[in-house]
Amino acid sequence: MPLPSLYVSRDKPREWSVARAAAYGAVLGIAAGLFKTLGLTHQAIATSVPEIAGVTLCFALLCAGATALRNFIARRLIWPELR
Repeated sequence: MPLPSLYVSRDKPREWSVARAAAYGAVLGIAAGLFKTLGLTHQAIATSVPEIAGVTLCFALLCAGATALRNFIARRLIWPELR
């Protein structure tokens, strides 16, 4: 069971931005693709531009989907009065 938070925010609750989460996910995807390409494994890894683009798209969709799910759960369960 999680411990209750002692921090009380005075800001009213709001939804997270799905577009911002997708942008952050795309940045993480680019970083992951470049890390794989320039990796520290000392192995010759050939990573193509379409592969890095695919990783970028997947990370962006993953982050946007998680944000949309968080907003849906928050609207239905946590903040029903905001509807």
